[in-house]
Amino acid sequence: MAEVLSKTDIKKQLTDIFPHYSRDKSELIPILQEVQEKYRYLPEEAMQEIARFLGVSEGTIYGVSTFYAQFKLHPIGKKVVRICRGTACHVRGGARILSEIERRLGIKPGETTKDMEYTLETVACIGACALAPNITIEKSIYGQLTSKKVAEIFSVRSEDK
Repeated sequence: MAEVLSKTDIKKQLTDIFPHYSRDKSELIPILQEVQEKYRYLPEEAMQEIARFLGVSEGTIYGVSTFYAQFKLHPIGKKVVRICRGTACHVRGGARILSEIERRLGIKPGETTKDMEYTLETVACIGACALAPNITIEKSIYGQLTSKKVAEIFSVRSEDK
C-alpha cells in the first residue's frame, strides 16, 4: 500500500523543497514537479502548503495540477506502464497489446494494481513509431510487441499470482 503521511509529515518534508524557491508564482510548476517527484503524486496536504508558500489560492494550485496530464492527484504504482495509442501502434496491433496487459495486470488504463506495483496509462504517442506497437515502463521502451513478449515482460508478475 502507499505510505500514508500526515499533514505534519508533509509540512516537515516540504521544508527541504521550499528553500530552493523564491515564492514567485512563476515557480509553481517546478515546485509541483519537485513535490510529485518526491511523493509520485501530489498529496492534497502538499498542494495546500504550496498555496500558502506562494500566496495563491488552493484553487489555483488545483487548477494547474489538473490542467497538465503530468500531475497525478492520487498515488500511482512503483512502475508506470504507458501504452502507445498512436497510428503506427494502432495499425500494428496496439489494441491487442493493451488488452493483454490489462488481462495480465488486472487493471484498466488510469488504474493502479492493488499492490501499488503498476499504474496503467495510455498516451497519444511514445515517439518510437519504428518499434510499433510499443510501451514504456518507467524510462524503458519495449517495442515490436506481441502477446508472447508481453507475457515475458510481465512473467514475474504472473508467477507471483
